[in-house]
Amino acid sequence: MSFKTALSHALCLAVGLTGSLALTASATDKALLNVLLQNGLISQAQYDQLMEIEEVTAADVLSTVSIAAEESPQVDSSEITEAELASSIALDENVQRAIDEAVTSAIIAESPVTSSYGSKGFRFETRDGNWQTNLQWRAQLRYSNPYGSDPRQISRFEDVSGSSFEHRRLRMKIGGHGFQPWIKYYFEVDLQPARDVDADAVKTSARVIDWRIDLAKWDWGGIRLGQWKVDLNRERVDSSGRQQFVERSIVNRIFTVDRQVGVQVRGRLFKGTMADMRYYAGVFNGEGRGVKNNSTDHLYMGRLQWNFLGRDLAWKQTDVEYTDLPTGSFAIAGFTNEGPCTRWSSSGCGNLDGFAKPSEATEDQFKIEQAVQEFAFKYRGFSLQQEWHRKFVTDRIEGTESDLTGFYIQSGYFFHNLFDAFPAPLELAARYAYVSEPNKSMRSISNEREEFTLGANWFFAGHSNKITVDFSHLTLDDGLMMTNHSDNRFRIQWDVSF
Repeated sequence: MSFKTALSHALCLAVGLTGSLALTASATDKALLNVLLQNGLISQAQYDQLMEIEEVTAADVLSTVSIAAEESPQVDSSEITEAELASSIALDENVQRAIDEAVTSAIIAESPVTSSYGSKGFRFETRDGNWQTNLQWRAQLRYSNPYGSDPRQISRFEDVSGSSFEHRRLRMKIGGHGFQPWIKYYFEVDLQPARDVDADAVKTSARVIDWRIDLAKWDWGGIRLGQWKVDLNRERVDSSGRQQFVERSIVNRIFTVDRQVGVQVRGRLFKGTMADMRYYAGVFNGEGRGVKNNSTDHLYMGRLQWNFLGRDLAWKQTDVEYTDLPTGSFAIAGFTNEGPCTRWSSSGCGNLDGFAKPSEATEDQFKIEQAVQEFAFKYRGFSLQQEWHRKFVTDRIEGTESDLTGFYIQSGYFFHNLFDAFPAPLELAARYAYVSEPNKSMRSISNEREEFTLGANWFFAGHSNKITVDFSHLTLDDGLMMTNHSDNRFRIQWDVSF
């Protein structure tokens, strides 16, 4: 039996198997016929004849290949040299590979669901675009010395024996849309031991930290319902996986409103013009993550963001994307709340140092009024952002009023843009932060804290895979004891998303 006859039989078997998949797709027909033509199993005339058939069946292909095999000159197997045999085997493998690829392409083309991988993880989406799910896993692996968090009291500055490895965040994210592209959903599960932003792990349990639905049919207005980080200020809303440093500044713990359960209207107006702006207005329980409201009072918030160059600035730090056109925003925001909380974190309702714990406070003991001014800018590897906070706490039981001030400014740059010899994936950054807050023992006296931090990021795949190193000099001026304390801190972290 000649090589071509044997090859025809093998090809017929492959075509027969393909026939069981119902060769009704013209793309599949053309792919298989191209394979036959390129390998000399059918002539150009036979190819053209088959292409005229509206629906090519396995029988049509088998019949044509058989005729081509019978018409081809017969070769005595004894006349086939070793080189010709090797060439025949290679040809047979190439034909099989081409057929496999054609069949795979046909299956993919006919599948109602597509799959891909991008910045939001693995994506599954229907071809009509009405259903989509993104699945992503993220981990932060960190080493800190000597502090795992920001020291706020004299006792913490005096205890400098810490040196710790930590799985700071282990997250699973699922999001997408359903029914229509503008009906969006998202939820995020934290798989690490439950802990406060500045406390040791207390128990091992997964917790849902975000869950929300967005009705966003129009740019100018939409509704969000669920639980998420309230859109008050950039530093907090920026994902922990999109930070410029290992962790947020000393300002965050004092002034974040964090995750709340509620409803919000939001939108973008005058898009692409010098008046381009975003607005946010919401009503929330005010009790923090996963807690229903225990009174008739609510947390009310608002934010107005001006994109003064007509381009929107995403909620992420650094300019690893290398923004081609200068892009910036200026925002003001504020909120008011009455309840047992004087601060919030990802663990929920909490208390500032020196204030009653939520479990010990009355349901409306504290009235919080807070405002923030914010600026952010990015351009060709350069990034800058700044926030200034003011917070007023009225204690109705103690009859006191306390005010707190916080400020930070940070900037980073990819110096490869200036010097070719500088590594392209490397960003250098610096941050200064300041907090003035009531002394823990006597609220009428203020303590002052400062943070000076230098950082470096090495981006393997943008924010999805990076190493961050930072070195901080932290200070405390205790207003009651009239003493100054300072210390240094080193941290390194690998942040990776799959």
